[in-house]
Amino acid sequence: MIATAQDANTAAPTESTDGSPSLCTIDQPTEMTLAEMSDEQIRAIVGELLQANKELKVLNSKLSDARNKLIQSEKLASIGQLAAGVAHEINNPIGFIFSNFGTLEQYLQDLFRMLSAYEDTENSLQDAEALGRVRQLREDLDIDYLKEDIPNLMRESRDGIQRVRKIVQDLKDFSRVDARQEWESVNLHQGIDSTLNIVNNEIKYKADVVKQYGDVPEVQCLPSELNQVFMNLLVNAAHAITKERGTITIRTGTQGSDAWVEVSDDGAGIAPENLQRIFDPFFTTKPVGQGTGLGLSLSYGIVQKHGGRLEVSSEIGHGTTFRVTVPVQRNGMAPPQA
Repeated sequence: MIATAQDANTAAPTESTDGSPSLCTIDQPTEMTLAEMSDEQIRAIVGELLQANKELKVLNSKLSDARNKLIQSEKLASIGQLAAGVAHEINNPIGFIFSNFGTLEQYLQDLFRMLSAYEDTENSLQDAEALGRVRQLREDLDIDYLKEDIPNLMRESRDGIQRVRKIVQDLKDFSRVDARQEWESVNLHQGIDSTLNIVNNEIKYKADVVKQYGDVPEVQCLPSELNQVFMNLLVNAAHAITKERGTITIRTGTQGSDAWVEVSDDGAGIAPENLQRIFDPFFTTKPVGQGTGLGLSLSYGIVQKHGGRLEVSSEIGHGTTFRVTVPVQRNGMAPPQA
């Protein structure tokens, strides 16, 4: 019931001039039923309700988006902390394995020197039976092959451990978690290279990577966050390539007081109607289950946080280019010391 009108006049006692009670009428509000309302009044009320409902839906949608982005951010932070911890734990055994390999190589060199000395005295053995046994054992063990192959095995193993160590270090750099979020002057090329090493498995089967690095000074930024942007762009570039093998080109340079990084692919390209929504939260053209639609949205926010721009250009059938532009010096910070 809606209070929009007044009821009929109601009698109420009052006092007359001679002191005797008398009656007068006062107006009291009442509620009007829908049946008593005019069409215009009903339409006005319905319009207000529809508008309120629409505003409520928009608010709910914004709250839902904010909640999902918060959840995603918390997941990314948790993954970063986990990765940093795992990298640290892996680095410890890798360290002593690497040290042991150095010692083992020295031991093998000593053994080979001793073996060579024995080989030199082989022909001087007077006992024909003993000489025969030594030569037979040398043949059975294929000593010549072992002397050639063992150094190769050690070299390949050392190279493998060095690669693992590099991956672990890149993982630590990439997933660096700093609660203080301190800004640092860093080499963007090192960040890109570390990120490439982390996402190598996403790229190596689909594309060749071409680096066209320019002369870029150190940039004042939050390194782990910019690395997250580079990772999103590189993975998206790999996913955009639909032919058997494509090319991802990374270019860097400076323009005025800004540094820029471009990631280009020769994939399928982005349709014009999707290009306008590419940075919207949860917008994705990937099949269900293959993308959250948050990567570019988060990247856009990170670049804006750095006072920069994230731009995209694309042509159907020819590929897409994303360009990250950030100031070399953060406002209020002194330039890095040479």
